[in-house]
Amino acid sequence: MKTDVNETALLEGLAHNDRSAIETIYAQQYSMVQTLIINNNGTAEDARDIFQEAMIVLYEKARSGSFELNCQLKTYVYSVCRRLWLKKLQQMQKYIPNANGLEETVSVDEDMDVHDQRNSDFLMMEKALSGIGEPCKSLLEAFYLQKRNMTEIAGNFGYTNADNAKNQKYKCLMRLKKLFFSEYKNHV
Repeated sequence: MKTDVNETALLEGLAHNDRSAIETIYAQQYSMVQTLIINNNGTAEDARDIFQEAMIVLYEKARSGSFELNCQLKTYVYSVCRRLWLKKLQQMQKYIPNANGLEETVSVDEDMDVHDQRNSDFLMMEKALSGIGEPCKSLLEAFYLQKRNMTEIAGNFGYTNADNAKNQKYKCLMRLKKLFFSEYKNHV
């Protein structure tokens, strides 16, 4: 796979300390790295540190003059960050791979496809949730996101008892599923 012209220009800009190239790479890649780190026992601060280390690796490669990017820039950045994070987890003893596990990793392209599909699904769910209307949206958020129990929800939403709140939650969930899957079918 050949690198596209914009990515080549970004790498050249990075090699020459061009502020706009650095900011563009950061804007395009950071959220992906943050998601990777946070979803794998890390914090936002860990994500910043790992991304900075990856930028240093990328900078040094770009400056070498002999670096040839054979994949998308996001794939390369993701791969570097993933490897750096696995090493850090191993050092913190939160992740103990088998001796060969660090070398034999799943293809980054497969990971990126899964990551992109998950993000797409989340966006569709967010769209369905915003389209469901009130009080369903608030009721589902109270139960699934805020982890409130049915008795508490019944009191907050004015239902006579927890069973009525549970029935309403079920109806709302069915509406949400219908909206989500109608949106999902449109994207497949």
